[in-house]
Amino acid sequence: MGEFSRIGVVGGGAWGTAVALASLRAGRDTVLWAREPAVVDAINHDHENRDYLPGVPLPHDLTATADAAAVAGTDAVMLVAPAQHLRAVCERLAPHWTPGAPAVICAKGIEIATQSLMSEAVAAALPPGTPIAILSGPTFAAEVARGLPTAVTLACDDLALGGQLVEALGSRTFRPYLSGDLVGAQVGGAVKNVLAIACGVVEGRKLGDNARAALITRGLAEITRLALALGGRAETLMGLSGLGDLTLTCSSMQSRNMSLGAALGAGRTLDEVLGERRSVAEGVYTARAVVALAGRLGVDMPICTAVDAILNHGAGLDDTITALLSRPFRKEKH
Repeated sequence: MGEFSRIGVVGGGAWGTAVALASLRAGRDTVLWAREPAVVDAINHDHENRDYLPGVPLPHDLTATADAAAVAGTDAVMLVAPAQHLRAVCERLAPHWTPGAPAVICAKGIEIATQSLMSEAVAAALPPGTPIAILSGPTFAAEVARGLPTAVTLACDDLALGGQLVEALGSRTFRPYLSGDLVGAQVGGAVKNVLAIACGVVEGRKLGDNARAALITRGLAEITRLALALGGRAETLMGLSGLGDLTLTCSSMQSRNMSLGAALGAGRTLDEVLGERRSVAEGVYTARAVVALAGRLGVDMPICTAVDAILNHGAGLDDTITALLSRPFRKEKH
């Protein structure tokens, strides 16, 4: 089977299950680690993750486990745990990690406590020298799980290693495109969740498609400014992990973040919406982290700041929208 014949996937939610299925379709022997024993049992015995991905039959050769050593001892590990928990999960995996095995980060977010990118958090938690790659792009878990055509960015500093991972994970319907820009790939994936909440508010408030298109465009400018300040490349944000992911997440109510914003726009409270969900809307947490990081770097991100004000500081929707629409006219630039 060549390089990376055995793949571990960390995270038993919808996206983790979908990543495991993509790995299986690429011909890899795949083991999935889940925190909840009920999820492990359902995958192994009922061949369905009914809690997070109901209605999608799972092949019998997908093995689930609650044993950290079993997943950390593979040839490469896909890290799909929620962003705010990823550092702690990696600390748990570290004693069992196969030396030299790459960590492929599939979580999208920025740490609240440290404003660290996921690559920084993972590097601090895993054994020194562990190779790190980023898998990001326009991916609804249910579509990937069903084998519908999907293209993603796979970013890695070591392009030779990245190419091996592309070959190991790629298939006819799951198409990784190689990049060397870890920063750009991560910033695009993280910030688009915050912007999707804003697009949901536009939908819930019935502000129209013109407003949503403008928000996506100006939101892309915010993503690009932050990525450049962190050392990323602008062209990365024009690709799958930037514009591609932003367009998908801001255009469909399949998006957990957009649907959350739509509920807020329709007058529901954040606690009400979150109380009904088992899955994580990463943008709720990333909003606070990205605004703190942008402030530290002196990057202007008015849309993200508005979302953070609504989610975390009690700002009213109508007043926040009015403030955005009252900003001074300026020359269009990124």
